[in-house]
Amino acid sequence: MKWIGKILLFLAVSGQLQGQSSDWPIFRGKTDLCGKSDYEISDNPKLLWSVASGDVTKSSAVVSGGIIYFGNKKGTLFAIASENGKIRWKFETGSPIEAPPLVYDQIIITGSSDGVLRAVNKLTGKLEWSYSTGNQIVGSANVWNAGKKSRIIFGSYDYFLHCVDPVSGKLLWKLETENYINGTPAVAYNKIVFGGCDGIIRVVDPMTGKEKDTVNISVYIAASPALSDQKAYFGDYDGNFYCLDLTARKIVWKKAANENSGSILGIPAVRNNSVVIGNEDKYLYCYNAATGKQIWKFRTNGRVTGSGVISSSKILFGSNDGNIYLVGLSDGKKKWSFNAGAPISSSPAVTNNRFYFLTEDGRLLAFGTK
Repeated sequence: MKWIGKILLFLAVSGQLQGQSSDWPIFRGKTDLCGKSDYEISDNPKLLWSVASGDVTKSSAVVSGGIIYFGNKKGTLFAIASENGKIRWKFETGSPIEAPPLVYDQIIITGSSDGVLRAVNKLTGKLEWSYSTGNQIVGSANVWNAGKKSRIIFGSYDYFLHCVDPVSGKLLWKLETENYINGTPAVAYNKIVFGGCDGIIRVVDPMTGKEKDTVNISVYIAASPALSDQKAYFGDYDGNFYCLDLTARKIVWKKAANENSGSILGIPAVRNNSVVIGNEDKYLYCYNAATGKQIWKFRTNGRVTGSGVISSSKILFGSNDGNIYLVGLSDGKKKWSFNAGAPISSSPAVTNNRFYFLTEDGRLLAFGTK
């Protein structure tokens, strides 16, 4: 009978892994915000379906258990079936949702412009708890886990980084900064790393909320860092791009903005020794992660304000020119594109054989292999 038990164990583990292949439960895929997919993206994906949300979308989609979650400017949080684009439920916050949702256990957590973080049951769409800040929330929440301890961490325009209990929504700690926090805090290596409009990158202890380190860039940091190999990669509002060594506590390299540079409003995609970032100058750039040397750049016809997702050989991203692009990671050559008919500032959600994009005119697009 031992072999039966082994087979059952194998099937259980396989089922869990298959379930994980259908999930992109957090903005940028994982808590480090690197936008890295474990699955290769097809060279010739097809549009499978689209669904209109009825209003502008600045959010990005997340996926869990075959359901896609996102919000729109009207303040509606949607749950959409991945197989056919049918609406499972809607929850009305009454305030614009720019922040991508976070899936944590059995709840969907999202912030909105009224400064309230809400947790909604992922199956029923019913409110579980809410937590109020002093100003709008435009960045996604992130999660820190250690053993049996978990924390939900997010920033607000009230100048605070907030940490709440995921079960009750009660405040655990908050850290004051000197200006708005636009982005999502990155979490890795038992650290929280984030920037804001005060121009300071802060490294914070997740348990206590105490600062471990600060690096003053002196320029607005509109987006989030991506954490990889004890490094933080991020851009600023002037168009400078940085690599910060979290262990040595110093800037390893900096790609200075030139006279044609625009703001960097997206989060880098990092894989192995490649780091890829878009710019408002209409280009997508790829750098050597160790040295900062430019490997290639790819021109679009619109500002690149969203964040790409990187696979083993490709980078997937959208542009304000209304196109979705698939570009070779090694050479920056276009492999595929799709005209979505509206600007794209969202980050894609990538699962096994599927990916999902939100357009600014409020449509969710599902791509895959037919």
